[in-house]
Amino acid sequence: MMGASNPHPHCQIWASRSLPNEPAKELASQSAYLASRGSCLLCDYLRFELDDGERIVCQNEHFVALTPFWAIWPFETLLLPRRHLGAMDALSDAEASALADILRALTIRYDNLFESPFPYSMGFHVSPTDGTAHPEWRFHAHFYRPLLRSATVRRFMVGFELLGTSQRDITAESAAQRLREAPATRYLERLGKTADAMR
Repeated sequence: MMGASNPHPHCQIWASRSLPNEPAKELASQSAYLASRGSCLLCDYLRFELDDGERIVCQNEHFVALTPFWAIWPFETLLLPRRHLGAMDALSDAEASALADILRALTIRYDNLFESPFPYSMGFHVSPTDGTAHPEWRFHAHFYRPLLRSATVRRFMVGFELLGTSQRDITAESAAQRLREAPATRYLERLGKTADAMR
């Protein structure tokens, strides 16, 4: 649905020499929080949400899916492990099964929301693998949902744009040039109207 020539589930694994924008912001926030408070930002946040309960979507023994208060995407969710861990390779067998269980539970809810297959982009953010310890980092996943108010109203952005770094197809310079060269009156003339008549 989100730009594929035919609808299909797929997965991508990204590794880069530098930290993409979104994980870099998360790392900076989690590092600053640990330095100032002496505790993990997402651990404290999860405790807050569990105490409040209003934004919890579903949960099991090892994971919690919630809609974060800062969500800007419709039906955006954050998936957090109950135990502090930095990456998927630290999951126990029971936690790996619980992760599969909560992913199933959450995606079923998405499909049932509009009684239609509900497309999404989801990504796991793991701690940086730069050879240093990252006690501030907590493994988590983001779900970004492109549907707004119904099964037919979409919002387009996917993959690495959502979970790593925003992408664009052309440079700012070439976009500016194309806009400068575009006739200012072509559309109005095609309609048989002038700019003055439209004002």
